[in-house]
Amino acid sequence: MSDRPLNLLLIDPDPIFRLGLRIALEQEPNLQVISEAQTDIIALQILAELALKDPNQVNLVILELGNGRSDESQQLGLQLCRQIKALYPNLPLLLVTSCQDEGLLLGAKALGVDGYCPKGTPLNQIVSAIEIIASGQNYWFGSTNNEECLENIEKQQEKQVETESASSTQNLTFPEQIEVTEEFGNTQDKIKALSNRLIKLRSYLYSSGSSYINKSLTEVRTQLQVPGIPILDRAILTGRQRELFAARWLLQHLVAPSSPTQEAQRANNLFRTKLSTESFADSAIATYSEPKPLSTPSLLSPRALQSILFSACINKLQFSLQNVTDTPLEIDIFRETKKRELIYLILQKFANILDDLRFAKIAITRLPELRSKILRDLWQETITEFYGKFSLINVDKRPVEIIDVLLKSVEIIEEEILEKIPLVPELLAYLLFQTDLYINNNSYPAGSAEANEHGSIVLENLLIQVGNAAVQPLLNSLGDLEVIKQTYYEPKLFSTREIESFRNNLSWKYRLQNYVGEPKAIFESRYELFVFGPRGLAKISIYAPRGEELNQLGGVPLIVTLMLEFSDAVKPRLQAVFSLFGSGVVFVLTKVVGRSLGLIGRGIIQGIGSVSLTERKK
Repeated sequence: MSDRPLNLLLIDPDPIFRLGLRIALEQEPNLQVISEAQTDIIALQILAELALKDPNQVNLVILELGNGRSDESQQLGLQLCRQIKALYPNLPLLLVTSCQDEGLLLGAKALGVDGYCPKGTPLNQIVSAIEIIASGQNYWFGSTNNEECLENIEKQQEKQVETESASSTQNLTFPEQIEVTEEFGNTQDKIKALSNRLIKLRSYLYSSGSSYINKSLTEVRTQLQVPGIPILDRAILTGRQRELFAARWLLQHLVAPSSPTQEAQRANNLFRTKLSTESFADSAIATYSEPKPLSTPSLLSPRALQSILFSACINKLQFSLQNVTDTPLEIDIFRETKKRELIYLILQKFANILDDLRFAKIAITRLPELRSKILRDLWQETITEFYGKFSLINVDKRPVEIIDVLLKSVEIIEEEILEKIPLVPELLAYLLFQTDLYINNNSYPAGSAEANEHGSIVLENLLIQVGNAAVQPLLNSLGDLEVIKQTYYEPKLFSTREIESFRNNLSWKYRLQNYVGEPKAIFESRYELFVFGPRGLAKISIYAPRGEELNQLGGVPLIVTLMLEFSDAVKPRLQAVFSLFGSGVVFVLTKVVGRSLGLIGRGIIQGIGSVSLTERKK
């Protein structure tokens, strides 16, 4: 083992188990839990953020295979293992799980999981499993190879110390070796006693400081996970989290106690230095080598772009999801928690589709032709899981499967929403093949901050529009049912009048969009995209060449573009005419009418004054 501790990431839905395991593992001087996660999405977000800071920051992941109670959660656990191994192929995984199903465990092993321990395994065995896996080998509970691997590691450490001690005296004569051996025994005992005292003191300082820092970090993380936290509070908490990480790093590198084997090595080095002559020192230096640190896996991989973009979206989903634009959206009728749950699910399903495309090794040239199928599959999988594949609802006193009703609207959904989501092939090419992102009349290199920023914009619009597509058939077919209102809607939209008003607003939106808004956007060569803003859902415009769409316009949309063109042509001339006419009117009113009125007024005042003077004389 190297002086550098192993950095661990804990993933488990049970906060009590995570806390207990974290406290137990951090009592080991060579182990350090740098972060923990409750869900798969948060875990992938943490890995992506750590990869940006340091690709070698995480050395091993300990995770639970689902919650151990449902097949669905265990399948999601296998999926998380597959995603982590796909994104970070060199990162070791250790299952500490209550699942004992041999089929699932074999599936996890086939996906590349490096070890398994059932919950309830003694801590010393878990630590041994961590050391074996970190050394590049596998550990499966109950396997006979585990003890052999552990014995090999211990023998290597002991052999290294013995080799170094032997090399110190191999160049001396026989009498000198006897003298050195005697002095070595006496001095080594004193050094060991002093080392033990130092280890105890450092261990006390380390454990007390680590306990305080970990407690503070837990409190900060808990506050950061609260949805809708104000931006200023989030910035303050994030800064405090960085300070605590820095404090823990300093504590780990300055105060963390070393293992007994490392102390013995240092004692031997110190003793050899004391006894060495110049020739003996040359020989010792020639034969001594520092213990090699464990190879740490890099978190960066060709799929890191996906993690970066998804993490950015997840962070923004903690903000308000209220629509602050003047355009009504279907998801506006949902409660904020349901909006967030729906968009999380769409993001997860989109990640699954990306994995399927990678597995199928789809060529980049096929992405435009697969666009419609990808979006349709994403929509169908989303509504199937969100509303429940076999969920029943009573319609006119007879049970009906919700999904059967909603899937009938697939053609309308494709025509009105899915086919109008822009830049989908470009986003897929960026995530799958790391191509440069050409958007807003600029080409951004893959992985650059600008490319990730614009890629996030396209991804956020995709999530919001697919969310609208998931809500529209429910609103049109089952929106008036009381159980639907109670489960999904905002309380202020429960009444029939409010629901009908909401539907009418959406209907007018699509009419104006189809006949005016979309032709205008095509004529102006731009797309309007919805994004997650600090105050809620916002709308932005980006440039995009749309000449082919312009040539295909006909009917009312074409008339709208002609009117816009005519307006652009006539507007400057009309402005000049109106400006000239306005200047003439001002001239007439001020120079002619104004002066005439002034003379008339002055004559009237003079006449009144003359009459008053005549009356006085009389």
